[in-house]
Amino acid sequence: MQKILRSFVLSVMLASMVSGSMAADIVAGKSRAGQCAACHGPDGHAVIPQTPNLAGQDEDYLAEQLKAFRSGERQNETMSVIAKPLNDTEIANLAAYFHSLK
Repeated sequence: MQKILRSFVLSVMLASMVSGSMAADIVAGKSRAGQCAACHGPDGHAVIPQTPNLAGQDEDYLAEQLKAFRSGERQNETMSVIAKPLNDTEIANLAAYFHSLK
C-alpha cells in the first residue's frame, strides 16, 4: 500500500512540474488577442450584444471552447474561421490572457 501511495505522490509531483514548465504566456496571448477585441472588447468585455465576455473566464474552459471551434465540434461562422489557424500554444496563451483580465 505504501508503494502505491508513493507512486501516486511521485506521479502528482511530476505532473505538476511538467504543467508548470509549460505555463501559458499571458503577454503572448495579449499580443495575439487583437482580432478578438473587435467583438469581445479590448478588455475582454463584449462590445457586441450576444457576444460573451471573456475577461476572467476559466482558462481551461476558454481553451476547450477555442479547440472545439478549431475542430468544428462547435460551430460559429466567425469563431470557426478565427480559431482554425490557432495552434495549441496560441490557444493556451489566449486563454491565459483573457483569464487574467478582470
